[in-house]
Amino acid sequence: MLDWTDRHCRFFHRLLSRETRLYTEMVTTGALLHGDVARHLDFNVEEHPVALQLGGSEPDGLAHAARLATQWGYDEVNLNCGCPSPRVQRGAFGACLMREPLLVADGVKAMRDATHLPVTVKHRIGIGREEGYDFVRDFVGTVAERGGCRVFIVHARNAWLEGLSPKANREVPPLRAEVAWRLKADFPDLSFVVNGGITADEQVQMQLEHVDGVMVGRHAYHEPWAMTSWDTRFFGAAPRALERDEVEAQMVAYMSLLAATGVPWAHAARHMLGLRNGQPGARRWRQVWSDHRLRDEAPQEVSRRARAALATHNAEHAN
Repeated sequence: MLDWTDRHCRFFHRLLSRETRLYTEMVTTGALLHGDVARHLDFNVEEHPVALQLGGSEPDGLAHAARLATQWGYDEVNLNCGCPSPRVQRGAFGACLMREPLLVADGVKAMRDATHLPVTVKHRIGIGREEGYDFVRDFVGTVAERGGCRVFIVHARNAWLEGLSPKANREVPPLRAEVAWRLKADFPDLSFVVNGGITADEQVQMQLEHVDGVMVGRHAYHEPWAMTSWDTRFFGAAPRALERDEVEAQMVAYMSLLAATGVPWAHAARHMLGLRNGQPGARRWRQVWSDHRLRDEAPQEVSRRARAALATHNAEHAN
């Protein structure tokens, strides 16, 4: 979810669900060792609970990043062992780390020694075209026993590190959620969260019959209103009371604060373009918010035009 789940996206998603745990984009340990730490780690207090997702392989660098996560106030530190992109492979982390479970275990232990926060691992069910179960079972067993990891987020698809783009690797090879179920059966004292291709509440419910949690990525981004049912259905909490107009109004207020500090409001607006999906006039509303000619207008004015376009569409199709 690089370039997707930034702090503006997470602020928007928190308006839709109080309980769902949010994850940052993957931040590399190198960026935290040598880059602008505040730019990578600052977040809005409204985002809690929020996890910092890390990319890296050196235990010392991961420990440093875990200490920073504690200082910044995150609720979890997650090590990504699932990203298949060539750029990540060149950095010797992401999915290729599954070939080195002892190194992953050392990194997890170093992080656990450096922070009181939960340290979790996100991984694939295999590397390349080999679909045997032993590989992922041994990976989980090693990282749990030697590193002390108790929570594994399982992207239930093999990572093909050659011959596929990262985009294609989200659809090929096929998903095999039953591998995550088998891991849970073999390691009942550990927690497993399944990820990949989940696009409906009914699918979430079915997965929860076998594992401890579900991670939803692109579906939540493209169909964000789906999140509004989760607090009640999966957490037993009160439903989010905001209607779509109120969510838009809160985002406009947020964008106005951004603009006042010199941050272009469009950085946040792009994340809410799916807010009205399924509603009559959603396309016209989205077109206004996406209009580059309006970037110099105040977000309140753009919202007024977008709502007017919505109303015009509805009036034209009233009968």
